Amino acid sequence: MFDNLSGRFEGIFKRIRGKGRLSEADVDEVLKEIRTALLEADVNVGVVRNVVARIREGAIGIEQSKALDPSQQIIKLVNAELTAILGGETLKISYASKPPTVVLMAGLQGSGKTTNSAKLARWFKSQGRHPLLVGADLQRPAAVEQLRTLGSQIDVPVFSEPGDPVATATRGLAEARRLGKDVLIVDTAGRLAIDDEMMAQIRRISDQIAPDYTFLVIDAMTGQDAVNVAEAFHTALQIDGVILSKLDGDARGGAALSVKEVIGRPIAFASTGEKLDAFDQFHPDRMASRILGMGDVLTLIEQAEKAFEKDQAEQAAARLLEGEFTLDDFLEQMQSLKKMGPLGGVLGMLPGMPKELKNAQIGDDDLKPIEAIIRSMTPDERRKPEIINGSRRQRIAQGSGRSIAEVNRLVKQFSEMQKMMKRMGGMGGGKKGKRGGLGALAGLGGGLPGLPGAGPAPGGFPFPPSR
Repeated sequence: MFDNLSGRFEGIFKRIRGKGRLSEADVDEVLKEIRTALLEADVNVGVVRNVVARIREGAIGIEQSKALDPSQQIIKLVNAELTAILGGETLKISYASKPPTVVLMAGLQGSGKTTNSAKLARWFKSQGRHPLLVGADLQRPAAVEQLRTLGSQIDVPVFSEPGDPVATATRGLAEARRLGKDVLIVDTAGRLAIDDEMMAQIRRISDQIAPDYTFLVIDAMTGQDAVNVAEAFHTALQIDGVILSKLDGDARGGAALSVKEVIGRPIAFASTGEKLDAFDQFHPDRMASRILGMGDVLTLIEQAEKAFEKDQAEQAAARLLEGEFTLDDFLEQMQSLKKMGPLGGVLGMLPGMPKELKNAQIGDDDLKPIEAIIRSMTPDERRKPEIINGSRRQRIAQGSGRSIAEVNRLVKQFSEMQKMMKRMGGMGGGKKGKRGGLGALAGLGGGLPGLPGAGPAPGGFPFPPSR
């Protein structure tokens, strides 16, 4: 997501980095390039005009900071502006004093509304809530059945009745109260285009159930059309927030960078993949940081905490920092690391990661050769790789179906990572538990076996990606 924009900003900032001062002509050139970059990202023209004007106001005549060079000043201004147009602050969900908290889902057909209703229900469950889904999309064949299937996957009940969508939504609210559910999510019908009938129907549903939140689901890949959709729904319903679907499939990001400025409502959640767990609250400041190549460490930590078993991870992290981290530990944490999603996405959250790594599509298949090599070792070899001599390397290579050179490279890179992390542990004042579930992640920027361009370990990827 935002790959094109990130690349353009990287080039802009690289050209001005190191300049002692920026003239007005320099500022004009930078702003022209920022304008072009935003337009190429399919950001709404009016939004681009406003953004560039505000950056100009902050950039010209700015008092030179003793701590920041001119390029850092511009980056700071752009970061603040991106954060603002992405929503400023993360939307905080407030729950109704008298349950259930009612959420109405709106959007065009094909935007991912039904799937995101289930994803939102799963998110509420992760917050300790007890949601009920209501299938009020009675226009589209099999929509209710799709919602039931998704509901069963996340163990959330689904209520629906054939007939009138307004009556179905109203009865769903009564059912939520009867069952003691504290969150109600109503999936409504969409159309291929906005029409009077659809708007009239969803307004009637809204009048009947009085939602605490009305979320508009927008396909991020629709670009500037998403702004027109948002304006139409907001006029009819008073949208509280936007859920961006398919954000992972949009390299431009124009919808995300336009909606808040146009309708004055934040992006509440973002869907970044097909799986039901590829969904979370949208953090404008973190996204702005990622766009500018500064990483997103907070999200990385949150994902790691979900993926790693806490006690197990802390023990492994402690062993790693003491230099006692074994290949068994590494294999175990690599399995947990895979739960965090595609490794290219994980790497994209690390600050200062090279562009080719952030865009790398590193998946399970790329890790299989590493697993094969480690699993072909004996328990003693995994604990003490230094005992792996020539004959052992030949046996491991034959058992894993890889070359001896690949075995050599993996063992060498693992040894480098052990040394580096032991040095880091010595600088950490003994606070080993602070690393939590990030034992394997700790090596991503400096010598983790199997990742391209991994720090001090030479040679990059120990073998070509398998696909």
